[in-house]
Amino acid sequence: MLKTRVIPSLLLRGRGLYKTRQFKDPKYVGDPVNAVKIFNEKEVDELILLDISATAEKKEPDFGLVEEIASECFMPLSYGGGVTTIEQMRRLYRLGVEKISLNTAAFTDRRLVEVACRTFGSSSVIVSIDTKSSLFGKREVWINGGRVNTKEDPLRYAEQLARLGAGEILVNSIDRDGTMSGYDIVFLRMLSARVGVPIIACGGAGSLEHMQEAVTEAGVTAVAAGSMFVFHGRHRAVLINYPARAVLEARLP
Repeated sequence: MLKTRVIPSLLLRGRGLYKTRQFKDPKYVGDPVNAVKIFNEKEVDELILLDISATAEKKEPDFGLVEEIASECFMPLSYGGGVTTIEQMRRLYRLGVEKISLNTAAFTDRRLVEVACRTFGSSSVIVSIDTKSSLFGKREVWINGGRVNTKEDPLRYAEQLARLGAGEILVNSIDRDGTMSGYDIVFLRMLSARVGVPIIACGGAGSLEHMQEAVTEAGVTAVAAGSMFVFHGRHRAVLINYPARAVLEARLP
């Protein structure tokens, strides 16, 4: 039985799916409902849906679209983007979302994380950390879709989130996003050693070898990917795909 969750991470912009490279140059890759239907057929473990425009445009989640997607999704669905209040979270859970990912709102209002975990349970709350390296190689936390540098140390921030009760931490490397060059193993290893909260690695996956490395060498509990599951071949033709269960079981713990 596969213990490591392998999670497609889909980026929502308006009513379409997009894929970015280092959080820039979004490329349209299809309709979210159609993508979900394909992932249903492929028996995907879990799905992460992140609205990359909601926070920047100061919009709340598109509840109608989320409901439409959730009604077609036969796997656990995590949603993030534009969530700033407990009432919004409650509404999303009622629509069928299993987990909610907080990013900018978690950083600007740490109490939101604490109250959400106490209200809905830690297992229903993910906090997402977007990291980027400075010119001197120092990793820092960025918010607002990678537009604002907080100068915060991501390791220290992750420890705070763990104390507040976050059920999982989704770590996304802005530098590696969309490059398919591999996860930031060095940072993931340091993070796994510092916090006892399950870590979802994201940003840079291009192969099962990259995922295997993140699990066996960095100690993460789940691996997420975008480009790997929406593109095919060196010309990056759009093709929704996911490895067969037998292949995953043979390669991952």
